[in-house]
Amino acid sequence: MLLAGQLAQTNESDDNGSGYDADRDDDLAPAQEPDVDRIAADPTDLPPPVDWDEPRRHEITLRTEEHVAEIEPEVTYQYMTFEGRIPGPLIRVRRGDTIHLTFDVPDDRNALPHNIDFHAVYGPGGGADDTTIAPGEGPVEIEFRAEYPGIFDYHCAVPNMDHHISSGMFGAILVEPEDGLPEVDQELYFGQHELYTNGEAGDAGHHQVDFDAMVAENPTYVLLNGEAYAFAEDGPYGAVEAERGERVRIYYANGGPNLTAAVHPIGNVWETLYRDGSFGDAANWVETTPVTPGTVTAAELDTPVPGPIKLVDHAITRTLRKGNLAAIDVAGDPNESIYDPDPE
Repeated sequence: MLLAGQLAQTNESDDNGSGYDADRDDDLAPAQEPDVDRIAADPTDLPPPVDWDEPRRHEITLRTEEHVAEIEPEVTYQYMTFEGRIPGPLIRVRRGDTIHLTFDVPDDRNALPHNIDFHAVYGPGGGADDTTIAPGEGPVEIEFRAEYPGIFDYHCAVPNMDHHISSGMFGAILVEPEDGLPEVDQELYFGQHELYTNGEAGDAGHHQVDFDAMVAENPTYVLLNGEAYAFAEDGPYGAVEAERGERVRIYYANGGPNLTAAVHPIGNVWETLYRDGSFGDAANWVETTPVTPGTVTAAELDTPVPGPIKLVDHAITRTLRKGNLAAIDVAGDPNESIYDPDPE
């Protein structure tokens, strides 16, 4: 496992004999052949800001997909996703807009039933009651109006939702206020979640879900975007890039299902923080912010000096040993009036 040295029991058988559940004491099966190249969503791939000032109607389709993919090299897991990535797509609308959702669970991509619960919805189960379908039964459609602004979680909400969310079934819906959000230079989207498996972090082989570990809230991995250290400086996809002087807004979704994140930008501060995704009164100059399960927080930072900004969960063992780390590499000339690494 790539350690972060760069820092200096359920009542129902949801799995229907699928073999997803295993005991942590079991020997790991050999790693399976991944059926996708990656499971981690690109944190820079999100819709542009709202540029309309009247209510709109949006046609949105979400499909669920179950995939075998690598947590890290030679370590595989059976993930569950919206649209094949973790976190699921960020949906962006304006307060007062109407969303017509088509939801599908294709039988060639899924073994289990799924649904979707939007925390931005007034309605039974946030839409889950009317979107619960088995593979091949859909698609189904619902429609809702975005009545309140903020950025909100969405997730699968079947009876074994802890397993499904842990395995990647969560995302975010951003409802911009009528007047929009302040302009920034760059926006990023990360999703934290825990994997509870029958192995230890870094053990080669195919990991399966361990419900006893889940009940004990003792995860094997605490990940950003589904993979260990995916966006670390020496991770598989490398750090996100920024230029000195840019303001960067981060949307940070915590799918959970159980642990509160303590999100801190090493070498920086949350210049503006929209706690719990609320666009009411913002806080300023916050060092570390809790992000509870089922919550999306929005936070902004400035980049006055070059170098890496490391996003960590300051429950720091999760960063050092369980896979939770991303970096923003700020390029540009030194700014020795603020930080001088070699004063004379």
